[in-house]
Formats: sequence, structure tokens, C-alpha cells
Amino acid sequence: MSLARVFSRAGVGVTAPLVTVEVHIGGGLPSMSLVGLPETAVRESRGRVKAALLNARFRFPAGHITISLAPADLPKEGSRFDLPIALGVLAASGQLDDSRFDEFEFIGELSLGGNLNPVKGVLPVAIQAHQAGRGLVVPAANGAEAALASGKRQYCANNLLDVVSWLHGHEPLPSVTLTESRPPEDLKNLSDVYGQQRARRALEIAAAGGHNILFTGPPGTGKTMLASRLPGILPPLNEKEALDSAAVASISQAGLDINRWKARSFRAPHHSASGAALVGGGSKPRPGEISLAHHGVLFLDELPEFNRNVLEVLREPMESGSIVISRAAHFAEFPARFQLVAAMNPCPCGFAGEKNGKCMCTSEQVQRYRNRVSGPLLDRIDLHVEVARTQILPYRFRGKKPECSEAVRQRVIFAREIQLARAGLPNAQLENDDVRRYCKLNIRNQKLLEQAIEHMGLSGRACQRILKVARTVADLDFKDKIGKSQLAEAMAYRGIDCGKNQG
Repeated sequence: MSLARVFSRAGVGVTAPLVTVEVHIGGGLPSMSLVGLPETAVRESRGRVKAALLNARFRFPAGHITISLAPADLPKEGSRFDLPIALGVLAASGQLDDSRFDEFEFIGELSLGGNLNPVKGVLPVAIQAHQAGRGLVVPAANGAEAALASGKRQYCANNLLDVVSWLHGHEPLPSVTLTESRPPEDLKNLSDVYGQQRARRALEIAAAGGHNILFTGPPGTGKTMLASRLPGILPPLNEKEALDSAAVASISQAGLDINRWKARSFRAPHHSASGAALVGGGSKPRPGEISLAHHGVLFLDELPEFNRNVLEVLREPMESGSIVISRAAHFAEFPARFQLVAAMNPCPCGFAGEKNGKCMCTSEQVQRYRNRVSGPLLDRIDLHVEVARTQILPYRFRGKKPECSEAVRQRVIFAREIQLARAGLPNAQLENDDVRRYCKLNIRNQKLLEQAIEHMGLSGRACQRILKVARTVADLDFKDKIGKSQLAEAMAYRGIDCGKNQG
């Protein structure tokens, strides 16, 4: 036959749309043309495929070879189509039986010698191939990643000859095998934090309810130390959350670390990061830090030092849990359900309110510094915590060692289980109707909240967030209803955005 059809998949964000690779061999001078919006790496596959076929001792067909990547209006990029193109050429030239092509999808880059090199974005391909009811063949180096999709009939191969032999029914291909995720060994322990009881309590509340948190205080008071301890007290990822975050890592520049696929990510970009680095983008959309922190932690240290326009792009993803990036020829949507932890100084020099009198900043300078973070962004941060300088020196401490992360984590897990049983999601993600249903107050507490709203000038969104935090505090206190003490504690964490323009 002179026409063959092989299934593969492209990469568009965290999705993998089906691509049909059609190969036709006709008369004319020996040549090869590639159609279907191929980008540079795809066009270069012509040279890789020809060299791989010849070095694997196959006959390269004479005549004009036309390769179509359908749908034609979907841009194709990367070297992932090398293997399906090579198989299509072999089938169209009569060197390979194509009877099993309809049952499987193929993906992989070919070396000039015919070996299969790994490609990025295999996990989304494996997930969608399984959903489509087809098997999948991937390079051996991608086998463990493909196994995360838990699909049937998933195989890995070292080279083109192995795939051809398997298609002819001679030698079986090994099935992909799942590698168990190892617990992270670099998690920081909360027992290293001496003093700072209020900040530790706020961090526990943030972990239990999935709330965003902002630490404010002079340099050296432990803001960064507290933030770095948050991953160690968060609940473990469930299977779906782990797959979602692993899919984002799979398409990123660094790729997926298969040994840590169940670990929550902790991203801490420098304050010089651009908007595209933070939220994603580029001419070919790639996930940014907020997507790489999906179901994990995004830590922004020195918050006012970030470009204000960069910070403002966080507002919509913080509400929606996703980011949509549109370009003239590309469109991609990335998940971004991250937990924000931010830290800032109280003034430009950092020593405002200190007894040593080091701060020489004027009130105008302090206000200008704080205004670098907009009111609408602060409005979306649930917990505002002042971290004061402590007199407890760890090397002189002789009392009982502070509570460790594991003890706090057990309370956090228990509170999170209460929330999932009640509403199916953490308190921070409750919608307005859910807040009215699960965060009810009695008449006295309603009046207390209304007085606080009037006194502090809080927005409706800030009011909703106070109720969500109060619900989390009640869960940690094993209370079915929100009482006065839980509401008062939640309101105590709304002070830094007082007087700012809410929106």
C-alpha cells in the first residue's frame, strides 16, 4: 500500500489533542514534504527519520513522500512525531504491517541511529490515550511517567527496531512500570522556629483551610523560615491532585521529577521575575510559576519589590484557579490552584516600629512603599500576620523544643478531612452559597462582624474571607459552629489592608 495512518498527540497546555499522521508515497523524484502547520523541530524530523530508517537497515522508499499532520489548523511542535512518522513511512512502503495501528498511539524522538529519545509532556498524552481507549508506545525513558496514568496496554521501547518487531508479533515490548514517589527529604521542620506563636498558629490555619497568608515584619524575624515550613504541614496530595500537578511539571522546561510526583511543590521566584515567568506565556505558551505551584505553595518574598503590574496579574488566578494565555496563533489554559505565601517589611528600611530607633523613613515613604501592593491584591489574602522580633535565642533556649511539623500536620489533616466531608473542598475554595450555608453566625456575632467591617473599611470579599478563616479556626477547635472566639481570631488577621482602597 502507499497510504498509512498512525495516531499520535500534540501538546497544547496540559492537554494533548489527537493528531493523525498520514503518510502517502507517490511517484516523482525522491523527496519528502511535511504539511499541517509543522514548526521547526517538526520539519527537522524529515532528516532524523530518514537517517534512522537507513541506519536500522530499512529501505527508504523512492518517490515523493507526503506527510500530513491532521488537524491541519493545529500548530505542531517538538520532536514527538518522529516515531509515528517513521512507522507511517514503513507501512506505506510495505515494510510494516499496520493492522494494529488503530489500537495504539505512538510518541517519541528518533536519534540518527534509530534509538528512541525521551520527549516532554508524556503524562498528558498517556492520560488522554487511556481515556480514548487506545494503548500507547513511548520511549523507555518516559515509561515511568506514562505509568502514572494507570492506563492499560502502555509499552515502552528503546529503539525503532523493537517497535517494528513488536508490531510484527515477534518480540513483546515491556509494559511501563510505576515508580513509587519518595517522601521529600528536604522539608523544613517547624520545630526550628522558636517563639512566634501567633505566626505559627496562623500558618497552621492557612495549611488547614488552604488560605493565602502574608507575613509582615522587620528583617530577621523568621518570615522566610515560616513560609518554607508550610509544605511540611500540608495534607498529602490525593491521586487526582498529584496527577494534575505532575501533568504541569511534565510540560515544563525542567520536566517532571518522577521520584517526587506526589510531593507538593514549593516555588519561590525572585522579585525580578517578569509577568510571563510568573503567570506563564511566551510566543509558545508555557506554564509559569503559578501553574508550577498548582496544588502547592507559591512564596513571594519581598512582595513590594515585585513589579506592581506583575503582581496584579495574580488577582484573577487567585480567584479562578486557572490562567488563560492567548496569542495570535496559540491558546492555552493552565491550572493555577496555588496557595500564596508572601512576606514584606513594614517600611523601606525594614525597621519601622523597632525600639532601637533605626528607622528614619517618613510617613510618606512608608505609605509609598506599602502602596506598591494594591488593595485589591491584599483583599485576596486571607491572613495578614505581623511577625515581631522575638527575644528567644535558639542557642540559649533550655526549655521544651517547639512542636514539630508532623504533630501540626496531623491536626491539619484532621481539619481538612472535616472540610472535605462537609463541602467536598477546602474552606478557602468555598463559593458564596457555600459560605452562607456552612459559615453561619448567630445574631450577636453578626453584629460584631458588621462593626468590624465598618471600622476597618473592609470589602465584601474581605468579609467572605473572614468567614472562611473563622470556619477553619472552628474546624481546628473541633467546633460545629463558628463562635465568638473563632470569629474574633479571624478578624484579628485582617489589619494590614486597613485604609487601602478595596476593589
